[in-house]
Amino acid sequence: MYNHSKQIYTGGAPVAVVTAAIIALHGRGASAHDIMGLAKELKVANAAIYAPQATNNSWYPYSFMAPVEQNEPALSSALALVDETVKQAIADGIAAENIYFTGFSQGACLCLEYVARNAKQYGGVAAFTGGLIGEQLDKSHYKGDFNNTPVLIATGNPDPHVPLSRVEESVEVLKGLGADVTLKVYPGRPHTITYDELKLANELIVK
Repeated sequence: MYNHSKQIYTGGAPVAVVTAAIIALHGRGASAHDIMGLAKELKVANAAIYAPQATNNSWYPYSFMAPVEQNEPALSSALALVDETVKQAIADGIAAENIYFTGFSQGACLCLEYVARNAKQYGGVAAFTGGLIGEQLDKSHYKGDFNNTPVLIATGNPDPHVPLSRVEESVEVLKGLGADVTLKVYPGRPHTITYDELKLANELIVK
């Protein structure tokens, strides 16, 4: 779990027509293949899908709100694998502004943590039930300028794993880095992804 192997699955549009990428991060106990199904619901035209696989199906061992040191070195290894995935997409000829990120639960947390630490103009971010990582947020980790990149964070309230207070705190950090953030809260929604969230992501995030 602590040193994620470089295992990145790909799918989506044929190589000959690819002009965009979706980087999809699975949740705890799930797999790259699971999240690729979700990524296909995002109607990004001519998009390749890149889905890294966490060793033992978990990006880090404890809650995303545990002290960061408790989730190390797994967290740093996970962030490094996401960075490798981004570099692979860029090497395949896709510009950063045409790269989209999505994830669910633990994958949504990792997704938000990665883009906040590497803020630049991306295509968009759709995080389904997640927030920035750490017992307390170390805002010195977050830098760059999203240049109005659209970001959707959708969550239930209450959620058994992701407190709304942390989601709201994460929204403020992302806005401070220049992201155009939409927060959608679903009262009483179970820990899952609904059709309405996917519809909203396609309306707000997808060009």
